[in-house]
Amino acid sequence: MEPGRSFLDLNRYIFRKKMKDEEKSRAQLIEELAGLRRQLDDVQAYADPEWRRLEKWRRSFRRLQDLLAGVVVLLEERDPHLVEHQRRVCSLACAIAEEMGLPPEQVETLSAAAMLHDIGLVFIPPEILHKTDSLTPLETALIQAHPRAGFNILENLESFQPIARIVLQHHERLDGSGYPAGLAGEEILLEARILAVPDVVEAMAYARPYRLNLGINQALQEISQKRGTLYDPEVVDACLRLFDKGFDFL
Repeated sequence: MEPGRSFLDLNRYIFRKKMKDEEKSRAQLIEELAGLRRQLDDVQAYADPEWRRLEKWRRSFRRLQDLLAGVVVLLEERDPHLVEHQRRVCSLACAIAEEMGLPPEQVETLSAAAMLHDIGLVFIPPEILHKTDSLTPLETALIQAHPRAGFNILENLESFQPIARIVLQHHERLDGSGYPAGLAGEEILLEARILAVPDVVEAMAYARPYRLNLGINQALQEISQKRGTLYDPEVVDACLRLFDKGFDFL
């Protein structure tokens, strides 16, 4: 074979190989792009219903906020001390939920429940709520009925049903010693287990018409000692971390 011919054949071979490699690269690129498109389609298929779900939740929550504002105004006229208690409990409950990594929807539901958790107390005569002496068995039973009373109010309001269940359970305790149903452990909604901790911390840290405040240190000692018996350990730990970081009630 002529030397020039061999060189020409070699060039043709290299050229054909290069073309095949380029075709292979193009085919591979097309396949990769098609794969990416399929992934994007999958993401879009997921994102569209997820977006619609979030939009539906946002609209429902805006309606809930409007209703909540009206209810809080009525409560404030009835018992301003009660509303202040609920506001402080709400600020700590939401901070705990965020510290635990709960999603925004769950935090907002908890926020609404915290702002209304003692709404059932409006049916209790003030002379019983503010009594400085020991309560009679009947008076104790009346006060322990307030979660059920709150539930009965809220379950009939549009968008308040999930909140009503949290309100119903916020005095349940991990070991089953709470009320009104004596639920235990994970029978209690997580939001209710969260709400129980700031409720007792605020109640001990702030004065009431019938007693002086016991102080935040004693309140934190209380939840630390009852961690795992009355109160959810994860919730207690999150609460203690917040105060270590300098949390203060709003």
